[in-house]
Amino acid sequence: MTTDQNFTLAEQLDRDDPLHKFRSRFYIESENTIYLDGNSLGRLPLRTKELLSEVIEKEWGTELIESWNRHWYQKTTQLGDKIAPMIGASNGEVIISDSTSINLYKLSHAALNLQKGKTTIVSDALNFPTDLYILQGLLKEFGPEYKLNLAQTNDGISIETEELKSKITENTALVVLSLVAFKSAFMYQLEEITEYAHKMGALVLWDLSHAAGAVEIELNKSNADLAVGCTYKYMNGGPGSPAFLYVRKDLQDKLSSPIQGWFGDALPFEFDLNYRPAQGIRRFLAGTPPVLNLMAIEPGIEMINEAGMATIHQKSIRLSEFFHSMVASQLKNYGFEAGSPTEPEKRGSHISLKHVEAYRICQALIQPKTSTIKIIPDFREPDNIRFGFTPLYTTYKEVWQTVHRLREIIENKEYEQFSTQRSDVT
Repeated sequence: MTTDQNFTLAEQLDRDDPLHKFRSRFYIESENTIYLDGNSLGRLPLRTKELLSEVIEKEWGTELIESWNRHWYQKTTQLGDKIAPMIGASNGEVIISDSTSINLYKLSHAALNLQKGKTTIVSDALNFPTDLYILQGLLKEFGPEYKLNLAQTNDGISIETEELKSKITENTALVVLSLVAFKSAFMYQLEEITEYAHKMGALVLWDLSHAAGAVEIELNKSNADLAVGCTYKYMNGGPGSPAFLYVRKDLQDKLSSPIQGWFGDALPFEFDLNYRPAQGIRRFLAGTPPVLNLMAIEPGIEMINEAGMATIHQKSIRLSEFFHSMVASQLKNYGFEAGSPTEPEKRGSHISLKHVEAYRICQALIQPKTSTIKIIPDFREPDNIRFGFTPLYTTYKEVWQTVHRLREIIENKEYEQFSTQRSDVT
C-alpha cells in the first residue's frame, strides 16, 4: 500500500472510530504535537482540571477538615471499586495506596510470609528494574536461603513460556511478572501462567502498570492472586499519582502487610496503641493518602469505564497493527528492526522499534528542525524507540504522520544534527 493509500485509510479509520469522542475530553494544546508517550505518562483530562479546582477551593479551602468525612476518607476504596472492572476484579478487591514499588513490596513480603518453607522467587529478565530491586531487597530481608531465579530471553523481546515454566518448581513461593514488558511490550498469557504456578504451589503477583487501561485483563477469571499497577499511564491520573493493588478476596485476611500504618488499622480513629489489621482490602493501606493526587485519578478511570475495555483493546490492536504494517512497507530499508512481538495477542499497547541511531532519531522527532509536527515517543536503552498508542486519544492519522516523519528523518539525516549525549530523563 502506498503512503497516499495509507493516509486515506487512516482518515477512514478515524471517521469510523467508536472512541473518537473521547479525544476532545483531553487537554491538547496543539494538534501539531503528536503524543505517543501515554504508556509512560497519560494526557491531562479536562475534567481533572475542573475537579482539582473544586477540591482545592471547595473541599480543602471551604470545607477544610470536614472534607475527610464528606469526600476523602472512603476514596481509596471507592476508586479501587471503579478500577476493578478494568482489570477483571470484583468490588472489595482493589484499593488505591502508595506507589507501585511500595505496593509490590507489601504484597511480595506478605506472600513470602504465607509461603513459609518455600525459598525461591521467580521473575524474568524483561521485568521493570524497580520490581527486581524490590525483590533483591526482600532476599536480604528474608535470609540467605532465599533466591531470585530469572527466566531469560533469547531475543531481548519475549520470554518463552517453557523457559518461564522451567524456573517454577515446588520450592517456588512467588512468581512476580509484568503482564506487559515495559521495553518490548511483550505480553504474557495471564491465565496460563497463573494456572501453572498454582499447579506448582506458587502464588503469582502481576505488575499491570503497562497494561491496565489499555488491554483486557481478567484477574478473577484467571484466579489471579495478587496484582499492582500505576494510575499515571493509560489511566491518566497525573505524574506520580497513587498506585493500586489487588488481592483476591479469599486471600485478603490470610495476608499481613509489613507496613502497619494507621489507615490499615481496623479502627484508626480509636488511636489504639496496638495495631489491629482491618478486615479485607483496607489492611493494605498504610499512611494518610495524598488527597489532591488521589482525587485526580477519577476522571481518567471514569472515561475508561465509559468506553469499555473491550472497545479500548480492539482499538489498541488496530492502531498498533496499522503502525506495524506501515513500518513494514515504508521503513523496511531504513535500518529499523522490530523491538516488539509481531503478533498482537502477544503485545501490549506500545511498539518498540530498534535502530542504531534510536536516541538521535527520537530527539529529531521531539525537536523537529524541518517540520511543524512535533512527535513525542520515548527512548529506552540501548536502541529502542517506544511508541505508545493510547486508544482514548491517539488517532490513526497521527500514526501515519509518525511513520512519514521517521522516513523523512532518515532520508534527510536530520538525526545527525543532535548529540548522542543522553538527557536525564529519556
